[in-house]
Amino acid sequence: MTADHTAVRDAAIRAAGAAPGVRAAGGAAVDAALRTAADLLRDRAGELLAANGADVETAERNGMAAGLLDRLRLSPDRLADMATQLDVLADTPEPPLERAVRTLPTGERVFERRVPVGVIGAVFEARPNVTVDVASQVLKARSAAVLRTGSAALGSARALVDLVLAPALEKNGVPAAAVQLVPTPGHAGAEALVGLPDLVPLVVVRGSGEVTRRLSALGAAAGTRVLAHADGGGVLYLDTSSAESDVERLITASTDRLGVCNRLNLLLIDRPAYDRLWPIAEAALAQRGITPSVPPHTHPLGHEWALDSGAEAHVTVSSVDGPVDAAQTAARETSGLAATVCATDRAAAQAFIDAYTGTGVFWNATTRLLDGYKLLGLPETGINVDHTPGPRGPVTYPDLSLRQFVVLPPE
Repeated sequence: MTADHTAVRDAAIRAAGAAPGVRAAGGAAVDAALRTAADLLRDRAGELLAANGADVETAERNGMAAGLLDRLRLSPDRLADMATQLDVLADTPEPPLERAVRTLPTGERVFERRVPVGVIGAVFEARPNVTVDVASQVLKARSAAVLRTGSAALGSARALVDLVLAPALEKNGVPAAAVQLVPTPGHAGAEALVGLPDLVPLVVVRGSGEVTRRLSALGAAAGTRVLAHADGGGVLYLDTSSAESDVERLITASTDRLGVCNRLNLLLIDRPAYDRLWPIAEAALAQRGITPSVPPHTHPLGHEWALDSGAEAHVTVSSVDGPVDAAQTAARETSGLAATVCATDRAAAQAFIDAYTGTGVFWNATTRLLDGYKLLGLPETGINVDHTPGPRGPVTYPDLSLRQFVVLPPE
């Protein structure tokens, strides 16, 4: 057993030991811990920003690209947003833990309950805020967490666990060991985490498609359920009926951050309106400092620029033949994360909506809205784009529980 595997297994054992205490503490204690964590994010902002500043300085020295640095960097505003989201999560009423299903012809009563997984692992990119997002969702689902972040954010994540999450849990009667951080950098820690089904039966994996597919395969071979949040890339289709003001507004709103999965990545323009709409779109992209990738392309249409280190400031542009062709192109060429139709013609918008099979579809609204907090009012563990039944779209704490059936005697 390697040192990485030993370190991950030790963290998983500590989390497993804490899991019954999380379940026993109950929802009120967990919610109180989340509120305390929000207060600590505010009170200890200086220490947290200092730890993050050290991570950012090292990353800059190592040549990290601007888009990845944007993900890594914390600021007073981002810490304030993290605290607000914790308060909102704590104040969110939970769906019932049990519901009646039916009474059998023989009189027995059938109920459905939500029960905790126990320990949930997470592998995610070097984004410090995700440490808190994932941990809070797992705790709200009454489970313990084992977190593995990108090596560039390890110092920030450690500060968030040690200065915020652990003391908040301990103060409110929830085991502080319920949130564990994998201490070793590199891919070996992630590979070890998806190989412990006896301790960590479910692992949420975020990151590039290549990484998540490899970890999913390793997890499947080991018997671990991997919930993958992989490829992204938002699509914007400009219909012939697009209002020019909407074109400018949607492009501007969809490119406020270039290192995130739901940003504008592929711009499709209805062929009859190309000459009219492209100059408007091109000007809006130029205002953001974005270089268009126009035909003929030397890369797939769905190439995800957010993951292209050093080339994030690009958007792919192509023409299509109407809303159905646009929707089918978006679904075929991209991960199916999200797509927007810009149109004043209701029939054209509806045709696009009906033909698009991805996770989220928007009419005259930016794909940046495909986010757990923006759509559902809850932080998320990530966005799932699977084409199979299960949690799809932004994954939040109700998706992180097991279904159990309870049959009771007749009353």
